[in-house]
Amino acid sequence: MSKAEVSLGNLRKDYVLEKFVILPDAPERGIDVDPSDEKCPYCPGNESMTGPALISLVSKDGMLQRLSDSEGSFVEDWCVRVFQSRSPAVTTVSPNSYTDKPLYSEPAYGYHQVVVASPEHRQDLSKISVEQWENVLLVIQERVRWLYTQKSVTYVSIYVDSGEEAGTSVEHAHLNIVTFSAIPPMIELEAEGSHRYINENGNCPACNMIAVEHSGPRQILATDSFLAFSPWAPTYPYEFWIYPKRHTTTFSKIPQKEITDLALILRATIGGMSKGLNGPPFNLVFHLSPEKKNSRQIHWHIEVYPQTNKWSGLQRGFGIYVNAISPESSAEILGSASRKELAGLVGIT
Repeated sequence: MSKAEVSLGNLRKDYVLEKFVILPDAPERGIDVDPSDEKCPYCPGNESMTGPALISLVSKDGMLQRLSDSEGSFVEDWCVRVFQSRSPAVTTVSPNSYTDKPLYSEPAYGYHQVVVASPEHRQDLSKISVEQWENVLLVIQERVRWLYTQKSVTYVSIYVDSGEEAGTSVEHAHLNIVTFSAIPPMIELEAEGSHRYINENGNCPACNMIAVEHSGPRQILATDSFLAFSPWAPTYPYEFWIYPKRHTTTFSKIPQKEITDLALILRATIGGMSKGLNGPPFNLVFHLSPEKKNSRQIHWHIEVYPQTNKWSGLQRGFGIYVNAISPESSAEILGSASRKELAGLVGIT
């Protein structure tokens, strides 16, 4: 079995709870890069250190071309690059083994792809251009559509780990796309809550939330199509969410105009967060509806979790979260920084 085709063991379920844990075969899995190697595997010129590119997005004569690596030959001058992770959370070569309750397990089956967001090593997600963010989002859209055509793909997750404290071993800006054969518990819980709310009230809870938060004390930034705000009951200090203003459940089908607008608000808020909070490590996640199970629909959105403090036993053991900063104060700090960032991006002085 090659390094690119590593088996990751199984997915184990808790005795009682809907909680799952992926257990790798080898304890060293999860390390993206050899810390003794000074070369960055995601930089141009080091393409041989990763798997071959599934997509290399190349800008040529004002046009975007989607190319892929061939045997022993790597696409050059790319602006976004996608390949299979060499330290995957799931793989398509997991052993076909199951165990029954109470010790339930199943193969950790799925795809784990890495999206390198920029060829520039020192351009993190708070510094890449709006146009580059747009390129990244277009590639993610394409990947989501393709992955949902594959067998045993029930859910496609997209997330960012930025900084060592947020869970990454590679500094170079990148995103992860991981598929699952079941809907993740957090999305299931959100979909169930949304479904219950719609049955009781007759409308989408997120649409009501957007109406409440728009122009309110927790708003951070608004564009034509999106609203960024600090949630009423945030789990993390300075946590913020980005929602489409119109009711929509499917990110993979949003039009070009909204991709451009999403790129703008992402760049402005992440750039504002970086400047306002002195470059904290953070996680960013897309909460999307599963496209193959229409009964589990949510108003899709993005959540950003700056990692600025440590959790105590109260949070870890009981699910009770203590937040030292109110969302109103958080929105004031992030909103001021994000508005300044947006003004610089659109040329307003």
